[in-house]
Amino acid sequence: MIVPPIFKTAFKFLLYDKAKSIGALLGIVISTFLIGQQLGIFFWMAGTMDVLVRLNPEYIWVVDNKTENANALGRLDSRIEFELKSIPGVKNVHPLFVGGATVQVPGGNSSAITLVGASVETFVGFPKEFYEGSAVDLIPDGAVSVDIFEGRTFSNTELGTTFEINGRKAYVAARTRNVRGFGGVLVFTALERARNWSGVTGRPSNAFLVETEPDAERAKVIAAINENIFGVRAWEGKEFGKKTVQFILTNTSIATSFGTLVIFAFISGFFIVGLTLFSAAIDRMKDYGTMKAIGATNSYIRKLIYSQAFLFAVVGFFLGYLLILAFKAGVAKQGLLIQFSPWFLGLFFTMICVIAVGGATFASRRITRLEPAEVFRF
Repeated sequence: MIVPPIFKTAFKFLLYDKAKSIGALLGIVISTFLIGQQLGIFFWMAGTMDVLVRLNPEYIWVVDNKTENANALGRLDSRIEFELKSIPGVKNVHPLFVGGATVQVPGGNSSAITLVGASVETFVGFPKEFYEGSAVDLIPDGAVSVDIFEGRTFSNTELGTTFEINGRKAYVAARTRNVRGFGGVLVFTALERARNWSGVTGRPSNAFLVETEPDAERAKVIAAINENIFGVRAWEGKEFGKKTVQFILTNTSIATSFGTLVIFAFISGFFIVGLTLFSAAIDRMKDYGTMKAIGATNSYIRKLIYSQAFLFAVVGFFLGYLLILAFKAGVAKQGLLIQFSPWFLGLFFTMICVIAVGGATFASRRITRLEPAEVFRF
């Protein structure tokens, strides 16, 4: 691999004052870690906000017409299911029940949970993939599915573990991995069982997942539902998920809290690198002045300074990301699974380059204003 000469020269400049170079590098490492850590936690948390919808995004979601949050679904009358089936283009309708309950584990500890009931005939509404077991295992009386990371609530999430839900005996028949609710522990079970354990009267649901005919225009089906059935609103699954996340972020301080920390890390890195490179440039004023005196252009000087900043960005991002990976491994044991997509990593690296190169502007502006004759004054 051929390294451009400008980077070789920039590297020599960095080695000249190791203390300042280490200081600037630490600024990039800290910024990388803090930004990556906070955004990673935020992405994970955002993923829990619409978890129920993300499990079944391919259906049209019919909910109460005042609902904009999948975590606060209103009750719907069971007769709506038959009304939905009468809409042209509807192939099938799958009820989903969501209700609160209390789990009591052996030893006396009790915790609040969210029961999610779905049909054990079609299994629509359940997770499509289980860590252990399957949706079929939820058919027997008392069978439930819990997440492997909910050990604090259930003490033990192993298959066969027994406990009580609202005074009824239940046991772990299947387990999921990272299917966790926003602010609540999700427990999946059969539809009628969830209704019974929640103590509701009648056969209410909280949402209907509508399956359309293959040749049906979904937009027309949604419009027909909204026009002909009173008190409900139909959403495309993915749109309902986005609306849920938007609703929560708009009505809470979550985005503000994480955003403030990310901005703080960005600004800190920017000024740490900027002031360090500026100080290093002042210390090496003679060298830069001599280079300009023997013919180096302002363009070359700028490239040299920005090359130093870019080297800081590359090495700092690498070291910072190693710290992020260590953090990911640590919190993964507690169920906080942080994932970064390739496009995000590319954007993340670009952000770090902006911090480093942007901070180098202080030094670049000072040196490019230097006149060659001034070198003899230092």
